[in-house]
Amino acid sequence: LNARYRRAVRARGHFPNDAAALKCLYLVTRSLDPTGRGRARWATRWKPALNAFAIAFEGRIN
Repeated sequence: LNARYRRAVRARGHFPNDAAALKCLYLVTRSLDPTGRGRARWATRWKPALNAFAIAFEGRIN
């Protein structure tokens, strides 16, 4: 997960504010399982990250 975050942040370069950086990390986290198969296993594995993003982005994570 950290490698994906680093790659996304490095590709973007800079962010105008904290919300833009959080949105980028949110999108990277959501794109790790684009097909949706294995979502239950994926969700339990990355529960701490999902909890943090659920607080930051209320109502967007089902």
